[in-house]
Amino acid sequence: MATQETTPKSKPALSVSVVPAAPNYTRPMVVVTTLFFMWGFITCLNDILVPHLRALFDLSYSKVMLIQFAFFSAYFFFSWPWSRVVNRIGYQKTMVAGLLTMAVGAFLFLPAASIVSYPLFLTALMILGGGITGLQVAANPYVVELGSPKMASSRMDLTQAFNSLGTTIAPKIGGLLILSAVPLAVAPLQKLAPEARQLYRVQQAASVKMPYTVIGIALLLLAVLIGFSKLPNLSLVANNPGLKIADSIWKHPSLIFAVIGIFAYVGAEVSIGSFLVNYFGLPAIAGLSAITAAGYVSFYWGGAMIGRFIGSVLARRMNPRRLLTLCAIVAAALVTASMLLGGHTAMWTILSVGSFNSIMFPTIFTLGEAELGALTGSGSGILNMAIVGGAILPVIQGVIADRIGLHHAFILPVLCYLYILFYALSGSEPNSERYAKA
Repeated sequence: MATQETTPKSKPALSVSVVPAAPNYTRPMVVVTTLFFMWGFITCLNDILVPHLRALFDLSYSKVMLIQFAFFSAYFFFSWPWSRVVNRIGYQKTMVAGLLTMAVGAFLFLPAASIVSYPLFLTALMILGGGITGLQVAANPYVVELGSPKMASSRMDLTQAFNSLGTTIAPKIGGLLILSAVPLAVAPLQKLAPEARQLYRVQQAASVKMPYTVIGIALLLLAVLIGFSKLPNLSLVANNPGLKIADSIWKHPSLIFAVIGIFAYVGAEVSIGSFLVNYFGLPAIAGLSAITAAGYVSFYWGGAMIGRFIGSVLARRMNPRRLLTLCAIVAAALVTASMLLGGHTAMWTILSVGSFNSIMFPTIFTLGEAELGALTGSGSGILNMAIVGGAILPVIQGVIADRIGLHHAFILPVLCYLYILFYALSGSEPNSERYAKA
């Protein structure tokens, strides 16, 4: 009997603690990932607008690149204001505000097409870009915080893959809907009477109404979905001015070089994608019609999607600086080969560049922020503003194309990849390595 009485007392039942189950963020991730797909689709649709509006308004290469300038300049002008909005109303409400802003830009395509106004098209594109900037400012850090910090990179890879899915299918769908009609050449168009010419332009411009109306409605529905979803209310990480008060972003050369690297990378990627339809239409390259060429553009962006999956595996086994070095060398070599060659060889070499673009943005971004500590938030804002390279460099390439021809205007992306090569080899060195060499 004594044994029976002492046995239960010898068990430390109260010392056992129950570990709470980790929250399941699968549903919020699915909801937020739709945003990445949507802004990838809309961004890449600009590559289809370039040949369409160039033929519609009889524009030079430099003037038609104002399409990308209007869209990507929004990153420079609106990144900082959107960051203040996030701090005031939070991630979820900022996502809704970004989607509503994008919807306004999409619906502006309707009056722009009705009155055939190039300035109004550019205004619509800038508003679209401004809304996407808001989504990026809110959605990127939200995904990073949505779960274990160790898996943050994996979550970003997943969302970016769906972003690339949007950029892959946009050229094909946009080509079928927007470039279905074969535009008149400049000479026959000039022979039309003013009234007939305006009627022709109205008919041609109308092809953008249906796709952008659908996009606008989809954005409104997505805003409602995000607004009424019970997303986790993650706390914002605010900068503490009391930490590292003597530090400054200007004391981190790897960040400054990374800003130029992001500028060069986005500028090169957008410049190449923007000119592909016109490039493939050249007799010396492939002589393809606009709608056929648009279908091939999907290979460029699809390569980036596949490259991100492969790159996420290689990044675990290779030093990121070495991986970036390899991709920069191959990308520069492929663009150079396309300029020196002709025919379908030139076409497929330029399309192959997309696969090596894939890891550049996240790698440059990560290396630039590696040692920032409490300045990480400020560094991220500056790096996001550098996306304005997608606004400026395509215009410069357009000017070059007007002067020396489109075939050899791709020298600008080559120079961009050479700078990225410099960044990988030297510019991305952490301060500790720089001081050790000194």
